[in-house]
Amino acid sequence: MRVIGLISGTSVDGIDAALVELEGQGYDLSVTLLDGLTWPYPAELQQQILALCAGEPVGLERLAHLDDAVAHSFADAAQALMAQAGPAELVASHGQTVFHRPVGRPSLPGRGDIQLGYSLQLGRGAVLAQRVQLPTVSDFRQADIEAGGEGAPLAPVLDLCLLSHPTERRCVQNLGGIGNVAYLPPWDRQSPAPKVLGWDTGPANSLIDIAMHTLSEGTLAYDRDGAWAAQGTPCQALIEAWLEHPYFLQPPPKSTGRELFGWDFFQRCQQDARARGLSAVDLVATLTEFTAASVAQEYRTFLAALPDRVLVGGGGSHNPVLMARLQAHLPESAVQTTDEVGLSASYKEAIAFAMLGYWHCQRFAGNLPAVTGASGPVVLGHLSHPRLSL
Repeated sequence: MRVIGLISGTSVDGIDAALVELEGQGYDLSVTLLDGLTWPYPAELQQQILALCAGEPVGLERLAHLDDAVAHSFADAAQALMAQAGPAELVASHGQTVFHRPVGRPSLPGRGDIQLGYSLQLGRGAVLAQRVQLPTVSDFRQADIEAGGEGAPLAPVLDLCLLSHPTERRCVQNLGGIGNVAYLPPWDRQSPAPKVLGWDTGPANSLIDIAMHTLSEGTLAYDRDGAWAAQGTPCQALIEAWLEHPYFLQPPPKSTGRELFGWDFFQRCQQDARARGLSAVDLVATLTEFTAASVAQEYRTFLAALPDRVLVGGGGSHNPVLMARLQAHLPESAVQTTDEVGLSASYKEAIAFAMLGYWHCQRFAGNLPAVTGASGPVVLGHLSHPRLSL
């Protein structure tokens, strides 16, 4: 089956679209990336999304408009990819996360109410299905949340299927806006699938991107090739202070987003940097070092043994300074991109949702309860069919 996977991550830097050929059942899959592209948001829509993620108040009518506008941008990405690479039979869309609240404590003392997690993605599947005139699977997080999970991270199941090794312990580290990891024990594929650990490690590019946009007065969206970080000197005292954030003390399963590591946290970082007289490039270097240090600290705190190899995907895999610092913090492990073992680092997350959409059609559970904290395995996603002819 030819499936288009779509996702825009917490960096809101564009829509990744991957056309994938999938064959097989369950974990016994053949997955081939046929083509991919990154589709830019219209500038005004991107700014509206970022403002919403930063907590700007929004009326319900405007929120509905944004929901549809994101869906149309996702449809544009899917149609551009099909024009470039040929038709698909199914679309699987993660959408654009604008709010994520993990599983909470009882809401009122003494009552024992269970507060389920909450996660909101814009870009509704029904609109997308109508635009592309294809069955569309969307809303992937909800079923896991209803089972008591965090609804995130969901990509580690792809890592289990495609990146496990018969003798190596591997960590697959995504460095998108937020970082997440899958810890893969050795697996020879002749035995039952092992227990995979996974969680959000904290910020990846989110703080660096906000810094670049702020410090460049809107002219730069990210630190291309780590050029600013390479010119600066990290402040170790600030890194150690930021690593005391309560999120880093919380054991997995756990997930996070811009609600914790977004604009508010960056403002604290900027104030701290000013108090110590850091230059703009010093601040970017410090945030880059903080990202690498936080990933390594999460591994050392919550893994029984460090991995033999760390395979990195997401936008951060293209930042040589960030990659070098991650290797420096994990000298016991070989740090590489997933490209080096045959899986596109740029489109890995889009491939994951194509796979989850394919599994939805097979009624195969796509979550990993040990990763999300769900009470058990569940089929992910909601299927929308085109009902109108265009």
